[in-house]
Amino acid sequence: MTVNLAPRASRALENAVKLTGDSKTDTINRALQVYAYLEEVWDNQGEVLIRSKPDSTELIALKFF
Repeated sequence: MTVNLAPRASRALENAVKLTGDSKTDTINRALQVYAYLEEVWDNQGEVLIRSKPDSTELIALKFF
């Protein structure tokens, strides 16, 4: 399979690879699994919340794309 990434997506991939040390293939596989999970949650009228800092009580709702 060949994937053509937009510049922003390509930069995000490079950043994720740098942060995790995983290969591009592993990073894309993991990203697709996370994306599918998020879509499933949203499809079931769920919410996804992210805690931006361990000691923070602020929760951020995430919905993108």
